Amino acid sequence: MLQQTQVATVIPYYQMWLRRFPDFSSLAVASEQEVLHAWQGLGYYTRARNLRAAAQTIMNKHGGRFPRSLSAIHDLPGVGRYTANAVATFAFNRTVPIVEANIARLLARLVDLQIPVDSSMGRDALWRCATELLPSRSAGLYNSALMDLGALVCSSRPKCVLCPVRDFCQTRDPARLPLKRMRPSTKRQTEYHGLAVRRGSVLLEQSQNRWRGMWMLPRLAAAGPKSRPLYVSEFAFTNHRITLTVFRRPAVEGSRKSKQRWFRIDRLQSVPLPSPHRRALEMLISAEPHRLYAPVTPT
Repeated sequence: MLQQTQVATVIPYYQMWLRRFPDFSSLAVASEQEVLHAWQGLGYYTRARNLRAAAQTIMNKHGGRFPRSLSAIHDLPGVGRYTANAVATFAFNRTVPIVEANIARLLARLVDLQIPVDSSMGRDALWRCATELLPSRSAGLYNSALMDLGALVCSSRPKCVLCPVRDFCQTRDPARLPLKRMRPSTKRQTEYHGLAVRRGSVLLEQSQNRWRGMWMLPRLAAAGPKSRPLYVSEFAFTNHRITLTVFRRPAVEGSRKSKQRWFRIDRLQSVPLPSPHRRALEMLISAEPHRLYAPVTPT
């Protein structure tokens, strides 16, 4: 959960997740819909699918016990080098290096790395450096200290006067490092969706791409030239800025299409919905009946 998400945001989700899935077996037998519902609001839903797949692998290949072998940990779905090494060093005190955002920033400044840390060459250089500096024992404590040093002292605004390793630091301009590749420009995109309500139910469509497996308002090819939107909002997704535009659609339209279903409005809390679509539904459905099909724009 801490990959791509801040600690303050993660804590309540983490606590709720452990109540719902307290062990590998409960997660392994859960449906994808249950897992996505528990994850909704955190984004990057592939992480949730990988957690479920990893739990199934642990149950099927490792008898329900988390593997201690570094190669076996790395083979779990969704586990890369950093995650495998982090689990190995913190859970099993294995002598392996880790490189995450805070450590990458610290090491880039320490060795004055003049290539982008998010390039393949930059990543290789950081891992080599982390390996060379690794002590022969107490690696978990050492790695934890590096993370804290990067987060609290060698941060985006470095506090060099407080740094315990400043005498070894090779950069003369720490605020300029680490270097990163130029980010792609933000692309703006408008997406059209329809709201159809009948007899206390709303029509939803199961997403097949961005939010695969989750439910959202049905897609529309385009808005009619005379249509007025019920709801307009914006949200960010990777390097895109998406304008979500919702229009009224007749209750019968699209209801027989595959991947579309009617859901009781009073049971939507149990349905995995991406946050932008949940916010849209909550605002539209909570409106007074006579305002349900009037234009609504969130403040």
